[in-house]
Amino acid sequence: MGQGVKKTIGMCAAAFTLSGCLSDAGGGAGDFVARMKSPDANSVARPTHSEKVNSESEIIQGLMNRRSALPSGSSFDRVATAVLAANSRAAESELRSARLRAEAASKNWLPKIGPQVSLTSLGSLVANLVIDQVLFDNGRKKGEREFAVADVEVAAVNLAQDTNDRVQTALELYVNAVEAREKAVLSEAALRDMSRFEYIMSERVRGGVSDMSDLNVLRQKLSEIKADQRANVEAANTAISELNAMSIEPLSGLRGVPAFKVKSSAATPLDVVLAEAEKTRAIAAAKVDRAGQLPGLSAGATVGSESDVGLHLSSDTLIGFGTGATLRAIEATKEAASRRVAQANEDANRQLRKMEGLIAAKQRQAAEAAQITRQAKANLDLFQEQYDAGQRQVMDVVGVYETFARQQQAEATLKFEAVQLQVDMARLLGVLADGDEI
Repeated sequence: MGQGVKKTIGMCAAAFTLSGCLSDAGGGAGDFVARMKSPDANSVARPTHSEKVNSESEIIQGLMNRRSALPSGSSFDRVATAVLAANSRAAESELRSARLRAEAASKNWLPKIGPQVSLTSLGSLVANLVIDQVLFDNGRKKGEREFAVADVEVAAVNLAQDTNDRVQTALELYVNAVEAREKAVLSEAALRDMSRFEYIMSERVRGGVSDMSDLNVLRQKLSEIKADQRANVEAANTAISELNAMSIEPLSGLRGVPAFKVKSSAATPLDVVLAEAEKTRAIAAAKVDRAGQLPGLSAGATVGSESDVGLHLSSDTLIGFGTGATLRAIEATKEAASRRVAQANEDANRQLRKMEGLIAAKQRQAAEAAQITRQAKANLDLFQEQYDAGQRQVMDVVGVYETFARQQQAEATLKFEAVQLQVDMARLLGVLADGDEI
């Protein structure tokens, strides 16, 4: 028994050393020696596995280096900070799980040890300790480690997307609230002016100068303005209430929309980054699948009642006439992953060009609307002067005033549509929050 145990330990030690030479699944002899060295007083603390993955991953480093396009200290920045502080961050839990899986996979080159208990035909229990060390596996262990690291990168991109989506939702609610408030103020001013026209017309009807039909028309217009004003107030209150529900603090006191610019070259779109991470993961999965189709070599030992030591070939599947086609199909998944990256890049570029065109168009239309509003105000002032001079009727001034009020509303709509498009473009690029803060 003692000789068997010694032989088993010796065989396992030899297999453990040999695995560093034969298998690309684990570290070499230099790494093994480095692991076995005892730390001295001047040694520097080694980074954790997560820190090592973060420093070596270009995708994660790129995500961490992203800077927010929102002006610091602005109302947009305060909204983003408040909603992120209240974020449940379910995607963060997925990232943490992926990191733990990657840390576990980083040790898959070490031997596996476990008990083996069986019941003999005589009714007695036989307990053994089984040790297995992979010597050559066609790159399966390495592929598993690469897959686990790529899984961390995918989870990191998903977290960035989830965070940017949340900020985008919050900013859209805030912009809707600001737009509704501004339109409510415009409607309130129109209501005051139209009420003055209604009073003048009622006095003219009372004096027999004007017809009752004109007064009825004015009162109908007043009712429409009141309905629009109430609808805008309700829309603003609803948007703010929803925003406060996803924020850590009330944001009802915020006012105004800051001016900010987003360039398409600010960062790589997150959809493209996600496609790159998924490509790396798909290639790693293909490596694992390919290795599973081919036989591998491992050293095993059993210590206990029935001690045994030996080498054996293993494979997840039997080699058949279709194995070649299966291997070619696995290789084809790599090309498919590359094509998905190219497609994601094309789609993102098309969206960016579309958004750039829409933003430029909305900003131009808003500027034109502002110019038309000034012209409408000049016409209104002219008609008011002519009315005061007795050259115009009340309904003539009312018609010009309606044109002016509608143009004010149209200008506000175009202005905030341009802001919404800028927020959407920043979301596509993933620059609604600082990467290191995420």
